[in-house]
Amino acid sequence: MTKTIRPLRALAPRLQRTLLMAGCIAAAAALSACGSSPKDDIDPNLSAEKLYEEAREEAADGNYEAAIKLLEKVEGRASGTVVAQQAELDLAYAYYKTNEKAQALAKLDRFIRLRPTSPALDYAYYLQGLVNFNDDLGLFGRMARQDLSERDQQAARDAYESFRQLVERFPDSKYAPDSRLRMNYIVNSLAQYEVHVARYYYKRGAWLAAANRAQRAVQEFRTSPAVEEALYIMVMSYDKLGLKQLRDDSERVLKASFPDSRYLAEGFRAVDKPWWQLW
Repeated sequence: MTKTIRPLRALAPRLQRTLLMAGCIAAAAALSACGSSPKDDIDPNLSAEKLYEEAREEAADGNYEAAIKLLEKVEGRASGTVVAQQAELDLAYAYYKTNEKAQALAKLDRFIRLRPTSPALDYAYYLQGLVNFNDDLGLFGRMARQDLSERDQQAARDAYESFRQLVERFPDSKYAPDSRLRMNYIVNSLAQYEVHVARYYYKRGAWLAAANRAQRAVQEFRTSPAVEEALYIMVMSYDKLGLKQLRDDSERVLKASFPDSRYLAEGFRAVDKPWWQLW
């Protein structure tokens, strides 16, 4: 028995050393593979113009990730040229399409700041507005019954400012008509948001807060359809507060501005309806 065990014990250290050496070799190979930088599959000999053409083709096919890599190369190789400027805008658009909002806005902010005389400045403002615009809500958002209180109101205001800059500075731009439509939509959305908050306060008995928020909607968004409900909330809030003069003044404005108002006919039954059902 002893003669049988001794050879096995003698082999054990050798086996351990062999396994250890094999493990070290494998680890070294793995580290070598990890340490090596990935091969750049973009031909370094391609001109910036050729790279830009390839980037445009990738973007046209919807391959925005590939387009981004190419456009970043174009920026580096063609710095200070017209091609580089166009690549900046296309890169911002590609970031926008891949939901990289912060990178898209940073690229556009830089372009607008550094290239105030660029012939593509109107497009830069337009794209800046689009990035901030709540386009997932869309012009037909009321049909989808999405709650405006869940939207990013600051982004909407930023979008409005970008579209306003475009319309005022470039009234004949091909992007101006769509910008005006989006501005109108944003105004109505912001007004409805203020009314939504006012209604929330009223239903919870915070009548002064409700009146103040509704008054804000009336003052800031005079042409919005939401003003009708804002005036009605003011009437009812002032009534609850016992402020009869303010109540009567608000009711007079409501009747003069909206003689066929549903709120005058239905009262709180109209207020309780979602806003999209009132249009």
